[in-house]
Amino acid sequence: MKNQFTLALPSKGAIAEPTDQFLREAGLKVNKPNPRQYVGTIPSIPSLNVLFQRVKDVAYKVADGTVELGISGLDVVRENAHENIVVINDRLQYGQCSLVIAVPEAWVDVETMADLSDVALSIRENQRRNLRIATTFPALTRQFFHQNHIHHFTIVKAEGAIEAAPTIGYADIIVDLTQSGTTLRENHLKPIKNGVILDSQACLIGNRQALLESEPLREVVRKLSEYIDASLNGREYTQLVVDIKGVSAEKVAELVVRNPITCGLLGPTVSPIYSPNASAGDAQWHTVTLTVRSKQLLAAVEYLRSIGGTHAIAVPVKYIFMEQSQTYTNLIKMLGL
Repeated sequence: MKNQFTLALPSKGAIAEPTDQFLREAGLKVNKPNPRQYVGTIPSIPSLNVLFQRVKDVAYKVADGTVELGISGLDVVRENAHENIVVINDRLQYGQCSLVIAVPEAWVDVETMADLSDVALSIRENQRRNLRIATTFPALTRQFFHQNHIHHFTIVKAEGAIEAAPTIGYADIIVDLTQSGTTLRENHLKPIKNGVILDSQACLIGNRQALLESEPLREVVRKLSEYIDASLNGREYTQLVVDIKGVSAEKVAELVVRNPITCGLLGPTVSPIYSPNASAGDAQWHTVTLTVRSKQLLAAVEYLRSIGGTHAIAVPVKYIFMEQSQTYTNLIKMLGL
């Protein structure tokens, strides 16, 4: 039975370097012996090799079974949808962008898809042609326009900076990826309010047939998912250590958990601090350790101060391993295993 598998990663493009950084931070550092080679290894998972490919080719090679796993953009995966591609994790939390419909700013009365439908009909009736759309995402574009009951349009082949297409005159509007919208504005384009076709980011994909047939491959995916889930979980939390005076650990804990923010994942750990100068009957200092959501860190510190806390120390959390990887659990359900 095969026990060596391959993960295809982007070799160039917008998510190539972020992918390397993401894996490194997740404890899955990629070793690439020679910068000119297109292969590598992940020491954390010895049975997993790495093959560097163009972003679009990652999806192709996973679909045809050349490689078992890959990381690509969700936009590329959806555009090149294939029944043999399984999206294992569609939220790796980097490479975020949106596939949007953008029209010339001069079209002041066009704000929604309904307005665009009227424009398409007007062009059809008055100019005897279809609305021309420049995009490198023809499949997603066709699907979205048909869903919005716009049928009189033509996809124009586009390469390079398609934002210039309406200005040059070989297209009326564009469908393209954007992050901040700056490039659209610089080219005097504006997005349609309800014209977001897809919110995309980096995703982990796998070959459906290989996953169904190979238990060793599923074990590799489980390990990958454990590292990735734990790393993503860790980003959400901060460990907080604070000193609080109280007559007992129980009383200190009661004060801490009165606020839901400071309950932590399972509740605080409270332990007494030994002080050689403490007198009998005096309130004793305790160290409280808890894990709070990073976005609520300051609120948690301020509450702990209000109940007598001091010397608060915040430590970033690198990994949080739950009872099991939710990503892997979802995959097994998706595969019907």
